[in-house]
Amino acid sequence: MANHITSEPDFLSIVMPVRNEERFIRETLMQLVGQDYPADKYEILVSDGMSDDATREIVTAMARQYPQIRLLDNPGRRSGAGRNVGFRNSRGNYLLVIDGHCFIPTDQLFRNVVDCFQTSGADCLGRPQPLDAPGLSLFQKGVAIARGSRLGHGGDSLIFGEYEGYASPVSNGAAYRRDVFAQVGYVDERFDAAEDVEFNYRVEQAGLRAYTSPRLTVRYHPRESFTGLFRQMERYGKGRCRFIRKHREALTINQLVPAGFVCGLLLLPASFFKPLFPGSWLPVFVLWGLYGIYALLILAESVRLSMRNGWNYFPLLPLLFMTIHAGLGWGFVKQSLSR
Repeated sequence: MANHITSEPDFLSIVMPVRNEERFIRETLMQLVGQDYPADKYEILVSDGMSDDATREIVTAMARQYPQIRLLDNPGRRSGAGRNVGFRNSRGNYLLVIDGHCFIPTDQLFRNVVDCFQTSGADCLGRPQPLDAPGLSLFQKGVAIARGSRLGHGGDSLIFGEYEGYASPVSNGAAYRRDVFAQVGYVDERFDAAEDVEFNYRVEQAGLRAYTSPRLTVRYHPRESFTGLFRQMERYGKGRCRFIRKHREALTINQLVPAGFVCGLLLLPASFFKPLFPGSWLPVFVLWGLYGIYALLILAESVRLSMRNGWNYFPLLPLLFMTIHAGLGWGFVKQSLSR
């Protein structure tokens, strides 16, 4: 294993990019300051994207009680800019990104991060990020079930898995040694989503080692409505398109499938008119056949997941899958048509 020698190897910087997180940030910060870790060996850098709710007031009040907490301004507002503000103002040898709306299930997270860095020799650490924070509604649990399945998320992603070992950091990298930034630069602030994916891709392309562990799990709150889920997926779709524009060599068929799904949906009404398909009805049959297969696929997956988790989720799951796929596809198409 690589031997990284630092003057203060156990000092940890927590970088928290936030904007309008008044609902969750107090609880998240309390879970961080409640970690079983020396108070003088970590800092929490809250990079606020000029929130217009009570986020700043909450953080300021907590910083008076807990000197480990620092509030930093993020004029760029976006998460990528917030990460960079935190990274550049940090003092730690190890930097861990934590969002303002997550649940940390253990008070050993900081110790586990440092231990994973020291025992693995890795430059980057990945973590599972399941959507199963406490207190979820039936709808949110349905979102978590759908997103955690292969049909609701990329099969090569480690976000919902329990794997431990060396792996690609692209899908779930969240902690870094300080010298990583000297080698790959900082987060691309032009991204409104998938900025972490793009940064972790550069980490991987630089040949740096990454290690993932379920001991670093952080749990998230799913969206609470179909509209919120669609908008989230739309942002992800836009981020995927920006990522492919910047790194064309990373393009895969899987990344294009949601966009193809949406484009096909736009053609379905037109397929009733034969003049649009001159010479044969075959293209019409193929198009409808593909969507018939898709419908059977999401129904079969919904049945499988309902058998495992409860039949009360069955009415939700097909609609959730369609919302996820339509949002991703629409975001990708919309971004691809813009500069």
